[in-house]
Amino acid sequence: QVQLVESGGGLVQAGGSLRLSCAASVTMFSINVMGWYRQAPGKERELVAEITLGDKINYGDFVKGRFTISRDNAKSRLYLQMSSLEPEDTAVYYCIAAYRLGVPAYWGQGTQVTVSS
Repeated sequence: QVQLVESGGGLVQAGGSLRLSCAASVTMFSINVMGWYRQAPGKERELVAEITLGDKINYGDFVKGRFTISRDNAKSRLYLQMSSLEPEDTAVYYCIAAYRLGVPAYWGQGTQVTVSS
């Protein structure tokens, strides 16, 4: 069982930046895929970014170079640096762990990101 705890969400103005962090309860050297999903009110959950142990990275189409995902396996930490935030980025952001790309196995409780216009 993997427990994931997100932090770093909050309220930011449009054009601003936030850095999300996720702490894993196990060594991330044992987790192939780490990533971030988000869910906005009334919308389905969608992939934001995912990264493998080999540093293969996928981003959602909407990211358009604004976000950067990274992982520190030694510290069991996952990060999402978000810049040029837009009101449309308002959502609950979830940290995930998976054995293969596109198939989350574990979810954090989520952290709210609100971007004001």
